[in-house]
Amino acid sequence: MSTTDIRNRFSSLSITLHWLMVLLISVVYATILLRENYPKGTDIREGLKTWHFILGLTVLALAIIRLLARLSQRTPPITPEPPSWQTLLANATHLALYAFMLAMPLAGWVILSASGKPIPFFGLELPALVGQSKALAGQMKDWHETVGTIGYFLIGFHALAALFHHYIVKDDTLRRMLPGRT
Repeated sequence: MSTTDIRNRFSSLSITLHWLMVLLISVVYATILLRENYPKGTDIREGLKTWHFILGLTVLALAIIRLLARLSQRTPPITPEPPSWQTLLANATHLALYAFMLAMPLAGWVILSASGKPIPFFGLELPALVGQSKALAGQMKDWHETVGTIGYFLIGFHALAALFHHYIVKDDTLRRMLPGRT
């Protein structure tokens, strides 16, 4: 790979974190949706909920690392350069995605805390963020579910924009984030 190729791509760390987040967020959504197939109180339903919590908190940890990486590294330019309105829309979408990846796990943590439930994380029990409050737990659960639904559209828009740039505009927006490509 030439120096030019490296400058026009995201770092290996950013690429790895991006695709790992795609996988993790997909599994987080899958676990909470699949739980509906099992009766309340069953071991498999409770297991799926536990994995939803654990992997959601993993999204939070990786989102923090990813945000720090993004702030410490330059963003490679798109070639050819897109119109300024597209850059503005892309920046707003990325900001919304980072807010989503940080706020959703924190909301889940608050829900468990306010419900007086343990906060599992790979064999550890994390401390509660707030005291018990049935009202707060209910409000945060409603917010968490609403934002989770919005997340489908936000993620879908992001993916469609990447495909639009790749297949219609034919710029290097998507190629900059693909693993193992020059």
